[in-house]
Amino acid sequence: MERPRHEYRFDGFCIDAEDGVLYRDSIPVPLTPKAFDTLLALAERSGHVIGKHELLARVWPQVAVEENSLAQNISLLRRTLGPKTGGDSYIETVPRRGYRLNARVEEIESASRATVELRSQGAFSPPPVHYARSRDVNIAYQVLGDGPLDLVFVMGWISHLDYFWTEPSFARFLRRLASFSRLIVFDKRGTGLSDRVGDLPTLEQRMDDVRAVLDAVGSKRAALCGVSEGGPMCSLYAATYPDKTAALVMIGTYARRIWDPECPWAPTREAREVFLRSIQQEWGNPVGIAERAPSRAHDPEFRDWWARYLRLGASPGAAAALTRMNTEIDVRQVLPMIRVPTLVIHRTGDLCLKVEEGRYVASRIPGAKFVELPGIDHLPFVGDQDAILDAIEEFLTGSHSANPPEGVLATVMTAKTDGTASFDRHRQHALHQIELFRGKSFGRTGEGMLTAAFDGPARAIRCAAAVRDFAHHLGVPIRAGIHTGECRLAGPDSDPSGMAVEIAGTLASIARPGEVLASRTVRDLVAGSGLTFSARGSHVFPELGGDTPLFAVQ
Repeated sequence: MERPRHEYRFDGFCIDAEDGVLYRDSIPVPLTPKAFDTLLALAERSGHVIGKHELLARVWPQVAVEENSLAQNISLLRRTLGPKTGGDSYIETVPRRGYRLNARVEEIESASRATVELRSQGAFSPPPVHYARSRDVNIAYQVLGDGPLDLVFVMGWISHLDYFWTEPSFARFLRRLASFSRLIVFDKRGTGLSDRVGDLPTLEQRMDDVRAVLDAVGSKRAALCGVSEGGPMCSLYAATYPDKTAALVMIGTYARRIWDPECPWAPTREAREVFLRSIQQEWGNPVGIAERAPSRAHDPEFRDWWARYLRLGASPGAAAALTRMNTEIDVRQVLPMIRVPTLVIHRTGDLCLKVEEGRYVASRIPGAKFVELPGIDHLPFVGDQDAILDAIEEFLTGSHSANPPEGVLATVMTAKTDGTASFDRHRQHALHQIELFRGKSFGRTGEGMLTAAFDGPARAIRCAAAVRDFAHHLGVPIRAGIHTGECRLAGPDSDPSGMAVEIAGTLASIARPGEVLASRTVRDLVAGSGLTFSARGSHVFPELGGDTPLFAVQ
């Protein structure tokens, strides 16, 4: 429905027709889009009866729907608005005729003047900032809305919670998400209002931060919405914790950020170096705006906002480090292991991440829904944000099958001794290291072999190195293999089995004495961790599609 640049006010309520938001005493009130359109139609003709068929045609143009849909909207509006003074309803049913808004409505013609006024009254004030403790790092987060679904919004690259809300289009985008969910937003460690750290976070650490925030707000299960490089982290989280993930949404995302024969649409390493130089030389200016928001790249106000947003979000060094880490991310092997309802959204003309990337990601996730939308902007709140928001709301509020996941993503470490040597002399130390790095041992640990599963590859590598080094001091050579892949559980108390277990065992068998040998999947998932590798040839793994590169941990 075409929304004029008008506002309608009555009894402390304000209907912002331009932004599609209802306010009560300058505070945004969550409302579904169709319910808002119904209220707007009634407000435009307040005091007059509007027939049901006319309302249906206004709210659902060129779509055949039943009157029950309208009745549900009316019921929702009555609950939202509450009773008038005296107990009467704001929305009156006129038998055999239709509905009427029973209020004296003041129409304000200039939305821009009203927006300035609302801002001065605090309507655009950000939600309170809280902090969750993720190990020794404080993670800043905000919560908005009280919908039945918990939704974690993961912004890509740079973020700053408070400054999100100073750009009306971004504030509107987040408020719309909060209209049908309990929206949770946070700044990744090292950026925005979260603690600055020496090393920028790996995907593994960012998953820890999400879990810390969800624990802080008391959420047991949430949907995740990742933008751009937020998508790989969300996909890794969904595959690792399917029982904690209600659904997965990714907007303008990717699987690999550097050119590869399988990803010919990705930029070359040389192109990424050019962008890195622009960060180092031009930070403080609106870096990257031409690719991320081309439709507003020449808008002076938006350019100023974007430049300040980047400056507040990260230092030049942190921005460059994040960009380097994002360049090395590769989650191609993770995507087929996602077992939660998944929606991938991409604009056809996205200048920052080509639409082929979104198509590829969706094609690799079993049962994923792919929505391709017109537009050239990468930032989802720039351009036609309603098309994106409509797709998200429809997907997250619809029904999905609740089949239990067939498996979970885990990193399996297998360590073996040579010959007849056993783990008996340092078994307790090895088990302590596994516990320290949040792993879980399984299988036999006293007959020359030890196996454990971890929820992150960097932790598994560091645990393997600690076990190897301690054994070395005792004169016991250790060979270790590590792979990240799908594990199956026959029951809650059963040991993991499946591809990851088998491959880790094979890697341990072919590793050299004192070597920690990792698959390419493991190497690709620890970008930014500081861990380094040397190439160790390849091995044929039919489970991974054939000849697979191997890497020794340095």
